[in-house]
Amino acid sequence: MDATGPTGDSPGLRSGAALEVCPLSGRPGIRASGEISVTTRPSWEQALTELSRQHADVSYVELSGVRFVDVAGVAALAVTAMNLPGGRVVVEQPPPQLPRVLELFWPTLQRIEVAPR
Repeated sequence: MDATGPTGDSPGLRSGAALEVCPLSGRPGIRASGEISVTTRPSWEQALTELSRQHADVSYVELSGVRFVDVAGVAALAVTAMNLPGGRVVVEQPPPQLPRVLELFWPTLQRIEVAPR
């Protein structure tokens, strides 16, 4: 999956903003790289929908290649986790703002575990 967006000054609107998402090898989940912002949100939400369809007990979201995630991108992840039929989502190597946003808006959400860097 790939998304590009218009030129602008905010991190989510830079020329060439892109998001690439692929399945993880050997375990259930996805790996994302690029930016999760207004221009790439459709790709991010599509990847999360697919993740929820394939979810078993634990799903992994590896974000070491993500440079930026906006609040709406974190919200999409939180909503996906809340709507899973059980289990949890383990987020690995997220950008620094993701755990801060989760703690600020969803401090009691037990279905997302942010693995230490």
